[in-house]
Amino acid sequence: MKINKKMTYAMAMFGVTLLLGACGNGNSADDGKTEIEFFSQKKEMQATLQEIIDDFEKENPDIKVKFTNVPDAGTVLKTRISSGDAPDVINVFPQNADFQEWAKNDVFADLTEKEYLTNLSEGAGETYAINDKIYSVPLTSNAWGFFYNKDKFEELGLETPTTWAEFETLVQTIQDKDEVPFALSLTQADAWTLNGYHQLAWGTVNGGFEGANDALVRSPKGGIQVGNADFDKVADQLDLLNGTGQKNANGATYDDAVATFAKEEALIFPNGIWALPAIKNQSPSFEIGMFAYPGQSADEAMTVGAADLALSISESSENKEAANTFVEYMTTKAAMQKYYDVDGAPTSVTAVETEGRFPETEGVTQYVFTDQQIVWLQKEWTSEETFHHLTVEYVNNQDREQLATNLNNFFDTMK
Repeated sequence: MKINKKMTYAMAMFGVTLLLGACGNGNSADDGKTEIEFFSQKKEMQATLQEIIDDFEKENPDIKVKFTNVPDAGTVLKTRISSGDAPDVINVFPQNADFQEWAKNDVFADLTEKEYLTNLSEGAGETYAINDKIYSVPLTSNAWGFFYNKDKFEELGLETPTTWAEFETLVQTIQDKDEVPFALSLTQADAWTLNGYHQLAWGTVNGGFEGANDALVRSPKGGIQVGNADFDKVADQLDLLNGTGQKNANGATYDDAVATFAKEEALIFPNGIWALPAIKNQSPSFEIGMFAYPGQSADEAMTVGAADLALSISESSENKEAANTFVEYMTTKAAMQKYYDVDGAPTSVTAVETEGRFPETEGVTQYVFTDQQIVWLQKEWTSEETFHHLTVEYVNNQDREQLATNLNNFFDTMK
């Protein structure tokens, strides 16, 4: 029997409807309770978030939270929002272009005047404001820097760098002591691993987020050129990675780089704080530390990152009051201490006790939610993957003219 195209399409749409209808955990509200849906993209924190939800429901017996976790959550969320089926409370990343477009088109409720924002570090919500309105409550942030082998540094008499000049000297000293400075992955498949390094090079050279994007995405077309002072300084900083990684760096994966560092085959591993669990899974026999990306002077160290667990409320929610009650609870110590003690990502909730909890990363996390953390530069870009690839290409081939050409080809499409 032949099935015509219209019937096939109708069947496909029926399947999508069933999928979206099954996105939640299947629980309906008890009689007399208000039900809200919390859509999460933090799969690895599902168990902890469920514990927090259970605590919330005990304190708020009139509210039921339907906790939604689905594979490929980002794609499912786009489909649901485009079909007018936005969850009540949404974990969505406010640095991304999708969030900004949705906020501008009234998908999210305006939270600017909410009293619970005062539970966060000053300016945390404003960091992601759209047209001076706050649509996201950023509760945690990721951050990027350099893991290092503290035991080996002590054994060799090495100090963590506080300036870029000291960093260059450190790398040379490590080589002079017949050690390998960096554990790197210089493959195109894992080119993302150097995204933070390249972005921070532009950030430290140009004075932060605005200056970096002035040079990259707001400069004239074709304006990124060899001979420009900032371009040359950035290229110099990228050069520090050439020839200073393990022998197989240009064929190494992210997992290979993690293993290289954990096995003490290199002393420094450039990556984000999210890599700590992967390193610990290798059972390293040394104490781990981190330091931030050095600036030109000792007070210009910088990290890059953005909101990770961040919550928005759907403008179309029929239960905004209950949704706000839940988001308010998520800004309290009761909720976020439990979350932080497992996740370890810096939190904006000021009541959370963080001192001494994750000493391995505090050399970087001390700068999160301060003016020494910049948001990922792609917040003002239309894409980012090409930037990853051209970064690794340059580190491998050292062709500055090609780097300038690649950067112009990438950013000119956004100008």
